[in-house]
Amino acid sequence: MRDLEKLALIGLLPPARFAMISLQFLGAAREVTGSMHLLTVGGHRLLLDCGLIQGPRKTSFERNRAFPVVARDIDAVVLSHAHIDHSGRLPLLVKGGYRGHIFCTSATRDLCAYMLPDAGHLQELDVSYRNKRRAAQGRPVMDPLYTLEDAIAVMPQLRTVELGQNFSPIPGVTVHFINAGHILGAASVILDIEDEGRQVRLGFSGDIGRWSQPILRDPEIPADLDYLIMEGTYGNRSHEGTGEAREVLRQTVEDVWRQRGRLIIPAFAVGRTQEIVYRLNELSETGQLPPIRCYVDSPLAVNATEVFRLHPECYDQQMLMALAKDPDHDPLSFKGLRYVREVETSKLLNTTEEPVVIISASGMCEGGRVLHHLKHSLGDVRNTVMFVGFQAEGTLGRAIADGQAQVRIYGEEIRVRATVKVVSGYSAHADRAELLRWGSTAAQQSKLQRSFLVHGEPEPLFALAAALREEGLQHVEIPEPGQVFPL
Repeated sequence: MRDLEKLALIGLLPPARFAMISLQFLGAAREVTGSMHLLTVGGHRLLLDCGLIQGPRKTSFERNRAFPVVARDIDAVVLSHAHIDHSGRLPLLVKGGYRGHIFCTSATRDLCAYMLPDAGHLQELDVSYRNKRRAAQGRPVMDPLYTLEDAIAVMPQLRTVELGQNFSPIPGVTVHFINAGHILGAASVILDIEDEGRQVRLGFSGDIGRWSQPILRDPEIPADLDYLIMEGTYGNRSHEGTGEAREVLRQTVEDVWRQRGRLIIPAFAVGRTQEIVYRLNELSETGQLPPIRCYVDSPLAVNATEVFRLHPECYDQQMLMALAKDPDHDPLSFKGLRYVREVETSKLLNTTEEPVVIISASGMCEGGRVLHHLKHSLGDVRNTVMFVGFQAEGTLGRAIADGQAQVRIYGEEIRVRATVKVVSGYSAHADRAELLRWGSTAAQQSKLQRSFLVHGEPEPLFALAAALREEGLQHVEIPEPGQVFPL
């Protein structure tokens, strides 16, 4: 039974309001991960995103397993982009009995074809490792959240729609995507809703990208909105400039080369990895990169890079001009760079005496091959760990980035002696100034009745809300988990 029906039955709302439009925030409410928002129109239910909650393993495992809706009650899903904190609970939804369509761009579909099975495989590996310890302690074994097979089962339900094309996921709702500029295929979602003669336009930003970044086109800003759901990850912080971030990367590589150490860059397989490779390629072409071997050690990142090459429709003018000038030139490759799939090659990287740069997933250090590289590298003062993306509260990456002196990896306590750097200039998320630019422009082009800030920790969300109010936005809300708003 729907929440509004329950309220009506106990006399708090009249039955005539069953057909009203409502919005419930089921994930990424006052936290960064687990994006999931439920739109109800005339008794039909549309899910915006279905993301995995990331953080401390035990807590996030239990929270992800406790799915907040009955899967069979959902009529359709609209997916903003492929990052796991936006797509990673789709296998649980389908496993729970969801049989409807999942609408997304073609680039998002192609990325999900690799990312979701990879997530399922990692779920199986993680639980297998934990079950060995549980069995040795006489404790019952666990099942993974979902398996590789569960993830593959999602794919037949994906339906692709390109930017600007209208589609109707549920009766009374017409949707189109605009470019979000965040990662390949990422979209903001514009929903035109009609219910009992009322017409409402709702915008969902998804994750907002940045202006003047390499490879991808700049974000588009929606207009004529009545309501807005907007991300606020960096609502209280500014990123370094592009030139500053490039100089930090150049200097760090040079330092590691001189010290004959390792530079470990935990990076999301989609988006961040490709930008770091692009920047290293720039340094190589201009003669600013020492003769150091560089490795992208992530099968998922290797596959994602291949998907990037398949979608030039997402490229910005700079990328298109570079390809037009020299079709044989690949901005995502350079002399000295190697993409690694093989497990044995990955293991050898931890025994080499040569200076190396290793870009590896996962970006928040919650799984994947980067854990092995950190385990073998954190204890050596010659090495450096450079974070180039957001580290959610409770993750291993956050602990290292915050300067924790000792961390636990695969059950072993590791002392952090390596240099740790945090460089926000490579973030795929808009910073405070860019969020204000996006939000205030959307407001100027609309008559917003109410805005909702999501996908951020409380401090940046409240800071962004205050700044947006100063820009003239009225009724800026910061929803609590599970909170329902009538539209």
